[in-house]
Amino acid sequence: MARSKILVTLVIFLASLVVAMAYRPFAIGTNAFVDKTWYDAHATCYGDMTGQETMQGACGYGNLFEQGYGLETAALSTALFNDGLACGACFELMCVNDPEWCIPNAGIIRITATNFCPPNYTKTTDLWCNPPQKHFDLSMPMFVKLANYKAGIIPVKYRRVLCHKKGGVHFQLSGNPYWLLVLLYNVGGAGDIIGVKVKGSQTGWLQMNHNWGVNWQVSTVLTGQSLSFQVTTSDHVTLLFNNVVPTNWQFGQTYDGKLNF
Repeated sequence: MARSKILVTLVIFLASLVVAMAYRPFAIGTNAFVDKTWYDAHATCYGDMTGQETMQGACGYGNLFEQGYGLETAALSTALFNDGLACGACFELMCVNDPEWCIPNAGIIRITATNFCPPNYTKTTDLWCNPPQKHFDLSMPMFVKLANYKAGIIPVKYRRVLCHKKGGVHFQLSGNPYWLLVLLYNVGGAGDIIGVKVKGSQTGWLQMNHNWGVNWQVSTVLTGQSLSFQVTTSDHVTLLFNNVVPTNWQFGQTYDGKLNF
């Protein structure tokens, strides 16, 4: 009898563990990389040392200081931007093969993709952000950690790394009673999102569509309902945010998901 109870308890525990693993990120241990391989690219900078020109942009973020990104950001070229799906991804960069401009022993910087460096097809030289170039347009404070700003453009090596964010994933709601647009920011783990589902207290799970940048949308009436979300990052880890938005939510408000990848 005792053995049967132990067996039943073990089965229940394992079943619960499987369900939890389906929605919660597993322990990554010491592996802090999405891809350990270093790739070749180039980097420039835009704006000034205040970073004001880096605010907002093609990913849909607003005040990067308030949203947890600060000045450790970059705009990506077309080859890296992935139509906005790379927004939120984190990279490590180091200046290489340019002894004239690379700062000796500068080491590595870590940035988050928060903007798009658009191609310019009218130019025949300095085609930095044109396909197929892999290019990072850094905030000036990050660029000068690697090289003198007078360098203009520098060769770099880069690799994808996991994002380390403080606090939970945030959900900023906008739209109208018949259409919900959700901006997600402060996303840890892989950082870039490949899928979002929303569930109202009176609906089942609804697949949201990628609109632009880090904005995801659904054309369903969800006003007056508490909202839950399932968010999946590019490494196929899914996290469940259960009832993170209360029934009295309003458009223009932001809610802390309390959890992160």
